[in-house]
Amino acid sequence: LWQEYKAQHPEGYRYSAFCERYRAWAGKLAVSMRQTHRPGEKLFVDYAGTTLAVIDPSTGEIRQAQLFVAVLGASNYTYAEATWTQSLPDWLGSHVRALEFFGGAPEMVVPDNLRSGVKRPGFYEPDINPSYQDWAVHDELAVIPARVRHPKDKAKVEAGVLVASRWIIAALRHRRCFSLEELNRAVAALLEHLNNRPFKKLPGCRRSAFDALDRPALKPLPAIRYTYAEWKRCRVGVDYHVEIQGHYYSVPYRFARMELDARIAAHTIELFYKGTRMASHVRSTDKGRHSTVDAHMTPAHQAVAGWSAPRLMAWALKIGPHTAAFIEHLLGSRRHPQQAYRASLGVLRLARRSRAVTCRLLRSVISRSISSPRRSSKLRVPISATLACSARAWAMPNKRNWLTAEASTVINAFADSGSLSIKESRRRFPWGPTGLRTKDARSASQCVGPDGRQCQRVGIGLLMAVRVSRR
Repeated sequence: LWQEYKAQHPEGYRYSAFCERYRAWAGKLAVSMRQTHRPGEKLFVDYAGTTLAVIDPSTGEIRQAQLFVAVLGASNYTYAEATWTQSLPDWLGSHVRALEFFGGAPEMVVPDNLRSGVKRPGFYEPDINPSYQDWAVHDELAVIPARVRHPKDKAKVEAGVLVASRWIIAALRHRRCFSLEELNRAVAALLEHLNNRPFKKLPGCRRSAFDALDRPALKPLPAIRYTYAEWKRCRVGVDYHVEIQGHYYSVPYRFARMELDARIAAHTIELFYKGTRMASHVRSTDKGRHSTVDAHMTPAHQAVAGWSAPRLMAWALKIGPHTAAFIEHLLGSRRHPQQAYRASLGVLRLARRSRAVTCRLLRSVISRSISSPRRSSKLRVPISATLACSARAWAMPNKRNWLTAEASTVINAFADSGSLSIKESRRRFPWGPTGLRTKDARSASQCVGPDGRQCQRVGIGLLMAVRVSRR
């Protein structure tokens, strides 16, 4: 500046006079406001710019560690520790250990605008990292970041970083540490000496000021220690599951296709919608698998997912013994029980229908369950109501009055459910000669073989009966 001035004014001030007048002018440009900090009000945090070296004992590689510094506003009591990075886990871990070192929590924390603490700086509403905010809520304090390019907003920690650089980093510049734990032990010893050094212009030291001012004003820490967790914005799929690190977790089905906030902790996964927790799961590391809560499923999906042989048998027993016998017959007639689930549900759901619909279904089921050893163009099967409603009709040798086991059991199942009584069967079904074409019989069940055993394809007839009822 003086050279430019001298080039324009050759007869102007000499260098010393120019600097004297420049300092007088610059001193009027900016003034500093003296800040008064109440005890227990603010904790200022930041990282030192200078790093510490740690040597790998096996390879000899030198790795740089970061120095985290936290300073209380009223007493200047300082905490420092070394971490490998400035990432979010190390950032929050240092905060947790700092509050444990102080033995309490302040009203607010004033950090710098590093990415781990502030996602998007702003003068009015800075966007705090969700995990950082989660920690603040847990410890019941506020996070007030310093303004961008205003280091005086956190002058306490700026001075604390300067003091830590002189009394900790500089003191360790010739020391060789081979692990982060060893480095932190050396930092803790020097930190103890730093906090016990007397002030130059004030009575006492940082520790005595902390005992007198900040310690009584700090709030007690929560009984449960904060557990680190990350937050993620995720969208629910059409199957009401969200994907988190390759595993799928269920939410209530009404939130399908919506965006939720996921809190990812070491052992739990929590899902929130507008601040309200909607689901919680134990964290799983199985890639491509699903963790599903039955209560999150739709009623129809719950019914399908709950299909099992024991459940179907329990349902049938509630209706009656004949129904249970028929369901047991269906389940045992297939190579795999799952193949009979739908046929069994078709029988069990008949108990819910009205009497009129039940009677129509009964006609269809019986007509499709009857088989005959004769293979003629038309089968005539006269059946009496008494035989139809009795289990003894299964093995009647009479050539004129007989009924397959499946059809007879179906009638008894209706009697169990209360949909059809014996008297009602006589009134509604005057069993007389009826005709049934061979192709119709074959479409539901094969004809009886030479050995007299009945075919086990009544499930098709039941499905056709449901189809007829819908029409």
